[in-house]
Amino acid sequence: MLLLLDTHAFLWWVEDTPSLSSGARRAIGRADNECLLSVGSCWEMAIKVSLRKLRLDAPIERFVPEQLAANGFRLLDVEFADVARVATLRFHHRDPFDRLLAAQALRRRLAIVSRDRVFGRYGVRRVW
Repeated sequence: MLLLLDTHAFLWWVEDTPSLSSGARRAIGRADNECLLSVGSCWEMAIKVSLRKLRLDAPIERFVPEQLAANGFRLLDVEFADVARVATLRFHHRDPFDRLLAAQALRRRLAIVSRDRVFGRYGVRRVW
């Protein structure tokens, strides 16, 4: 299964935080699942780092690539078609990063690993 990790799921996995549910932990850890991190999530982390709302163990330009490699995750680029898909989404909520992740998941038929139930309102399969 292809899994798109929400920003918090990625961070909680790499930091081994107990906040990550056991179901999410099992799904991410399964060898036959491929985990993806959106460039949109990287952008969200960069903004939070710059606002000092997020602290990482290393500068973001090192942290993300190192964690992707260490965990066997793949970076998912944001394509124009993803951005265009956002325009068709209903406003179940206004978080631009979550809306982008929903659009990417819908376009590519990905399940999303997230504690945020709003993804189900977009028709995205959520793993938690």
